[in-house]
Amino acid sequence: MAHPSENCETQRFSRIPTSQARLMSRPMPFDQLPLRLAVLTGFTILIIQAQTAWCQTSKSGATAPSSESTTNVTNETLNTFTPGRSPKAVTVDPDVTTAHLKLFVKPLTVNELVVEAKGWQNLLKNNVEKITMLQLRIEQISNQIAALKSSDTAAVQQASPAAATPSPKDSTSTSTQMSANDSPPSSTQTASVATLTQQRDQFSRQLTALTLKKTEISQKFDVVLNNLELKGGDPATYRKYNAALTGVALEVTTATGMWQMLIGWMIADQGGKRWAWNLIRFIVILLVSYFGASVLANFVRRGASRVKGVSQLLVNFLSSFTKQVSMVVGFIIGLAALEIDITPLIAAVGAAGFVVAFALQGTLSNFASGLLILAYRPFDVGDVIEAAGVSGNVDSVSLFSTHIRTFDNKLMIVPNNDIWGGTITNATASTTRRVDLVFGIGYADDINEAKNILATVVETHPLVLKEPAANIRVNELGDSSVNLICRPWTKTENYWSVYWDLMQAVKQEFDNAGVSIPFPQRDVHIHQHNSPK
Repeated sequence: MAHPSENCETQRFSRIPTSQARLMSRPMPFDQLPLRLAVLTGFTILIIQAQTAWCQTSKSGATAPSSESTTNVTNETLNTFTPGRSPKAVTVDPDVTTAHLKLFVKPLTVNELVVEAKGWQNLLKNNVEKITMLQLRIEQISNQIAALKSSDTAAVQQASPAAATPSPKDSTSTSTQMSANDSPPSSTQTASVATLTQQRDQFSRQLTALTLKKTEISQKFDVVLNNLELKGGDPATYRKYNAALTGVALEVTTATGMWQMLIGWMIADQGGKRWAWNLIRFIVILLVSYFGASVLANFVRRGASRVKGVSQLLVNFLSSFTKQVSMVVGFIIGLAALEIDITPLIAAVGAAGFVVAFALQGTLSNFASGLLILAYRPFDVGDVIEAAGVSGNVDSVSLFSTHIRTFDNKLMIVPNNDIWGGTITNATASTTRRVDLVFGIGYADDINEAKNILATVVETHPLVLKEPAANIRVNELGDSSVNLICRPWTKTENYWSVYWDLMQAVKQEFDNAGVSIPFPQRDVHIHQHNSPK
């Protein structure tokens, strides 16, 4: 005889009630067709659900349900979703996985979710009651062991579970009744410490299992509450209850109990295994985001460099910004892998946005100035600028500051607001620069001879440009000298070389021609007065 599950797929679609078949074949007006199809579809889905449950039971080796049980399953489904009837919890198996539970509660209404939340609340309550009873039993046994070791008969009698064990009514209500074999021996001097220790270890293992189960129930309870809040319900009371019971501290009085609890947590699917896997995923996501951010930043750098007219400053900024954003996104994804909900943090930051903006107004001003510098490009990386009282080569620009390396190799970090709010002098904005030189000669020297010497020195220097021509003129009649200006032109990168070479060459030629370079002199006359005798 074939197993009932072999014809599951056929039976799933062949068992259509006779009433439904008649309804399908009955002629109807065209305007009632959508409503009739909706009703038929609903009944068909319910029947398929019942058939699927039967098939899964059959495949697992269980006895095939009778037609009455199948009808009960269908009726239970109808009672759950039929309008006009009070909703009931749809989750029958408390060991359902979190992923499946999310699917189960997704189509539920607010009223149905409230019923579901009450069901999980009762499960959590029963679990914590069991934990409390076990904690009391462990404490009693520990006290009895301590009394036996000290040979204190009175203490043994006082520590006996008979004096503090809850009433049978309470024990029955919390489903924590212990069998006669599990109960500690009576409070006599013949009680074995080894036996009591063994019983305490057994209760500690049960306590560890219940604690892990409590964590699992609490997490599934949160799934229902999150869905309830998403659909407009008020889960505040349930959340407080869940938080209060989840925060129940476990009192581990022995090293053995602590070790058993630690081992149990490490091997539990919802304990150590789960967090180890989450930690591995977090580390992998961080590594992938780091290397992926570097690759993406290089791709952006190469792409931006090919765009005509884009400054190196903007290229560096886009590359750095892309890398930082990618790493931040990777970190957020990693937090999600650790099952850390960052929604409250984001909501808190949004609520405190005004306060944060007011407190960081200086930083935001630097940020805005950085965007303006990147947009208008008053200078680029490597340019020689003078801004905010600092002169040097531009190393880099971020959204908040500009790094300038001075000519004596000092790195100056200047806020962007100070640079954008003041005068910016860019010495390398043009390809050519004028070298301004001033030479003084004595009033007794020949001016034309001095001008010819300057013209000859300028014309013979290889780095001085022919066009525009150098300008050599008498500029000032000073207190001690006649000042001549010499203004040749050169490439921007050759400015200092031309400046220093011409200064040295002119001094040497003036000395060879006997042209003096006067300097301020002061004559001191000493008058001696003879004092009368």
